Amino acid sequence: MHYLYLIGAIVGEVVGTSALKATEGFTKLWPSLIVVAGYGVAFFLLSLSVERFPIGVLYAVWSGLGVVLIAIAGAVIYGDRLDTPAYLGLALIISGVVVIQMFSETVRH
Repeated sequence: MHYLYLIGAIVGEVVGTSALKATEGFTKLWPSLIVVAGYGVAFFLLSLSVERFPIGVLYAVWSGLGVVLIAIAGAVIYGDRLDTPAYLGLALIISGVVVIQMFSETVRH
């Protein structure tokens, strides 16, 4: 169940951050409400996940996957362009998350 909380926290963060640009400095009501709701959901579910995972590992996975998904969302929603070093960096982030999940004894199963 805690993995579902973590996935939900990642989705909440991605939704909130994706709407951030549309707020135009928090001058637009609906995008601003989406940001607040997204982060509210993200932090609530993250607080439930921390009961199962060490905080450092939890935050690394949450923020790492969030960064990658936000980069993808920026490309899809806003037409942001990524260059080769950006793709390489994102691949390294994903690799780090995979290493933590597969090989770290810090993650209690």
